[in-house]
Amino acid sequence: MSVVEDKIKELKNREQEVLQMGGQKAVENQLEKGKLTARERLNLLFDPGTFREIDMFVTHRCVNFGMEKIGIPSDGVITGHGHVDGRPVFAAAQDFTSRAGSLGEMHAKKICKVMDLALKAGVPFVGFNDSGGARIQEGIDSLYGYGEIFFRNSGCSGVIPQISAIMGPTAGGAVYSPAMTDFVFMVKKSSFMFITGPEVIKAVTGEDITFEELGGAMAHNEKSGVAHFACESDPDAINQIKRLLSYIPSNNMEDPPWVDTGDDPKRMDLSLNTVVPDNPSQSYDMKDVIQAIVDNGEIFEPHQFYASNIVVCFARLKGRSIGIIANQPKVLAGCLDIDASDKATRFIRFCDAFNIPILTIADVPGYLPGSQQEWGGIIRHGAKLLWCYSEATVPKLLLVTRKDYGGAYIAMSSKHLGADMAFAWPTAQIAVMGAEGATNIIHRREINAADDPDAKRREKIKEYEDLFSNPYCAANRGYVDAVIVPSETRPRLIEALEIMCTKRELRPPKKHGNIPM
Repeated sequence: MSVVEDKIKELKNREQEVLQMGGQKAVENQLEKGKLTARERLNLLFDPGTFREIDMFVTHRCVNFGMEKIGIPSDGVITGHGHVDGRPVFAAAQDFTSRAGSLGEMHAKKICKVMDLALKAGVPFVGFNDSGGARIQEGIDSLYGYGEIFFRNSGCSGVIPQISAIMGPTAGGAVYSPAMTDFVFMVKKSSFMFITGPEVIKAVTGEDITFEELGGAMAHNEKSGVAHFACESDPDAINQIKRLLSYIPSNNMEDPPWVDTGDDPKRMDLSLNTVVPDNPSQSYDMKDVIQAIVDNGEIFEPHQFYASNIVVCFARLKGRSIGIIANQPKVLAGCLDIDASDKATRFIRFCDAFNIPILTIADVPGYLPGSQQEWGGIIRHGAKLLWCYSEATVPKLLLVTRKDYGGAYIAMSSKHLGADMAFAWPTAQIAVMGAEGATNIIHRREINAADDPDAKRREKIKEYEDLFSNPYCAANRGYVDAVIVPSETRPRLIEALEIMCTKRELRPPKKHGNIPM
């Protein structure tokens, strides 16, 4: 055997040793929990045969607590690049079978290297989190590693998409990197996120709580809003990540991918003519409206379980990716509150950063009243929504289906915040407030002095409705560009999107604004 052949054999042996990850028993334990291994996750994400590993032979250099005698394959994280549906992507997958995927100096350097490469190449970065946390034996070097990753999360934000998949425990400082990325996927029953675990909480506060209740997938999808997607399994999460990538560009200098959906751009839907109930107090499902308008009725919805009084989703119009923000009359009558404002704000900023046009569909009676909302900072949170619509320079379309009252009217992408084209259905009511509330204020004395106050109130309500509870006052001022037949909504929006797709809008040069956080 020649020297070269010996060297090649040595290389293959070294590769095989690393590919065993934490060993057969550790791999079996991982699979018994219903989880894929780090390598299986990467193989499922990338197109077959396209994944190329980087830093396979990197090892830690810790000599404390006997660590110099312990080998950790790939130092507990597998990094590299490949293609997802033909498009390049970088990824890092923590390997729980290798020393619980604990993060140390070299582990972090591997992640930072592929993040730097992703930023240079202008391609998305996907991180699979499955780790016991900081490698305590490495001390401050572990904290250094987390800080370096956080710094890169900030630098990559708005330049390349960053996606986090929580597929096991993620605790302490490890939770902040996913929270700084654009979208967080969690897997039900097997992924957890928290700053301090149940044991510490019980010791400090006496509260008894389970891992799932504290930081499980549904806890963060329903309560905290930290996570955007709750998935049934590792494969389900990875398939949803692929679907998300299909709607978004690789970087902030590109347009989103165009897809031939086969749906007729001139298609009309007569059901839209009757979707809004005659009774203004009756609800309807805004998703029915959205699905009737977009290509093939297909939507991809982040934050499905959080602040469900507002809907945010990706969809397509004539093959173009769009982001949709819509009030949901079925929940809290579609009122804006703290959580809905935050949910919409973050989605608007993502779409604007990555050149995804925004369609807003408004049916909003106002802001949710109450002391908890006021004390919780609805003014500050609501101001973020105004800020982000005003700041966004992508094409912005507005459709008003029914109620659009007061400050909430302004906040939901009104012309005054820079909407490029605004449409309204004949059922739209664009006013300072609802007819009944306005009547009670304007005509209070007259109603109280009347022989039949109830009859006088009904008369004045009807008078107010005839004057203001319609789209025509706003149309008279040019605040609505067109009042349209509901069934014609899809072709009208597609035409508006096509004419505005070359929009260019510049803002005064500045380092950054001071968003009301």
